[in-house]
Amino acid sequence: MPVTEFKFPDTYQYQNGFASYNESEAITGALPVGQNSPQKAPYGLYAEKLSGTAFTAPRHEDLQSWLYRILPSAAHSAFEPVEWKPVGSTHEQKPHQLPNQIRWDPFDLDETVDWVHSLNTVSSAGDPTLKSGLGIMIFAAGKNMNSNEAFYSADGDFLIVPQHGVLDIRTELGKILVRPNEICVIPRGIRYQVMLPEGPVRGYILELYQGHFQLPELGPIGSNSLANARDFQAPVASYDFDVETTWHILSKFDGKLFSATQNHTPFDIVAWHGLYYPYKYDLGRFNTIGSISYDHPDPSIFTVLTAPSDHVGTAIADFVIFPPRWLVQEDTFRPPWFHRNTMSEFMGLIHGDYDAKAKGSFRPAGASLHNIMSGHGPDSNTFETASNIELQPSKVGSNSMAFMFESCFMLGVTEWGLNKCRKVQEDYNEKSWEPMKVHFVHPDKTKTTAVNGTKGG
Repeated sequence: MPVTEFKFPDTYQYQNGFASYNESEAITGALPVGQNSPQKAPYGLYAEKLSGTAFTAPRHEDLQSWLYRILPSAAHSAFEPVEWKPVGSTHEQKPHQLPNQIRWDPFDLDETVDWVHSLNTVSSAGDPTLKSGLGIMIFAAGKNMNSNEAFYSADGDFLIVPQHGVLDIRTELGKILVRPNEICVIPRGIRYQVMLPEGPVRGYILELYQGHFQLPELGPIGSNSLANARDFQAPVASYDFDVETTWHILSKFDGKLFSATQNHTPFDIVAWHGLYYPYKYDLGRFNTIGSISYDHPDPSIFTVLTAPSDHVGTAIADFVIFPPRWLVQEDTFRPPWFHRNTMSEFMGLIHGDYDAKAKGSFRPAGASLHNIMSGHGPDSNTFETASNIELQPSKVGSNSMAFMFESCFMLGVTEWGLNKCRKVQEDYNEKSWEPMKVHFVHPDKTKTTAVNGTKGG
């Protein structure tokens, strides 16, 4: 269900709509009328353009915003490299490319670090310097960022999927509160600060080096369903006036961390308008589509956001969820079928149990990776149960939310993800699929049945 129990403080206000042209002003009249860059902007503000796409991008792809701020973001010292063990220690090493199915136990909470220093890359493909590919990170933080620090990534857009705890995110363009069962996207270059109003947090991040997220096409589904545009929320302008405090601006740049100082707050945007801004979405509002006759449809029907490649129908990254839903198909094996995929599939679990795996084997805050053409599907216990259960309308995934980052790239696993996090389940394959039983019965029972390819039939 949608997250509705929490009452938003008055400081959290939103504008609704996905890819809507929004405008917001914290002071009436702060937005110029009829132009973007007047000789003198209202109230003595500086006009600054924030470009998420090239100036010459087609109009339907253009993502840019105009900001009206007290001081320009360019007013800072030179960036200098700083030590950054979580990502910096893994970025220098080429990820391990493995055909094996991999599953991780729940990743640990870490109460000793803040948001920036909690980021660990578990899997990646491509190169942010070429704006190609993506990275998948785990975050686990227990401390607020310093009150005079802000962070941004020049490498890509952050799609943040909280699993535990609440993220109070102050961005240049306004404030966003994000809880489990919600997601947040912070585009490349936007500066922000993360506070933890309810203690430690943990979750997953897909950093998109290439392009930006958009809603999937609906095709024969029609004009509504899946994630509806009206349910996405963008912040309203909110600013501080501070030109005395020393601030540290932290930049993720080619997987390394840099720091610069400035004597004014980065959160000084009094007004803004455009298409390039952070936003959030409540997964409980997803309108699920499924079969009402027979067979299990492709998981693409659960796509919330997609980042398409140049090849139509093939995504750099899809964000797919498996929410609570009804199954009514007749004469059908209802869990996901066994398959090998030209796409790579990284799965996580926010809460509850995933219906394609035995209860307790794939746990919240854990993950799995089924790389390109690596066979996978329901484990042996799930297969036996689903093959023999009496079929009737049933609801699966109650109080559960699993998700998948799917990509056309072959995803490598970092040294941290393979060894240093110490969460890899060494017996994943052994427990999931090696126990599969042979059910084949030859129509001529006088012949010998082939078992595991060791005898001829």
